[in-house]
Amino acid sequence: MRHRKNKVTLSRVKGQRELMLRTLAEGVVLHEGVTTTAAKARAVKPLVERMITRGKINTVVARRYLMTFFTKEAPVKKILEVLGPKYEARAGGYTRIIKLGQRKGDAAEVVRIELV
Repeated sequence: MRHRKNKVTLSRVKGQRELMLRTLAEGVVLHEGVTTTAAKARAVKPLVERMITRGKINTVVARRYLMTFFTKEAPVKKILEVLGPKYEARAGGYTRIIKLGQRKGDAAEVVRIELV
């Protein structure tokens, strides 16, 4: 039976998919925007939102939680020192997805995911 099997796989196995989404989330946090395909942007959006929400309270617990998700220290530092205070009064919705058109090679829908 295939009950409740509705996750987005992005044509990758679990390890590859998780690492791709983590590095994409790092790019969104560090550069405050990334150009990618629509499917990847929709998959990474809740992850980025969750990490920024967690970083709004600058505690040791939050830092350790963020370090378990990101592979580098730079995005953790930026979330806790820059983005957390910036979005402190905002209740959610830290990212936006802007459609850019279709890619020439395979006609995939290209979007830009950026921080508001």
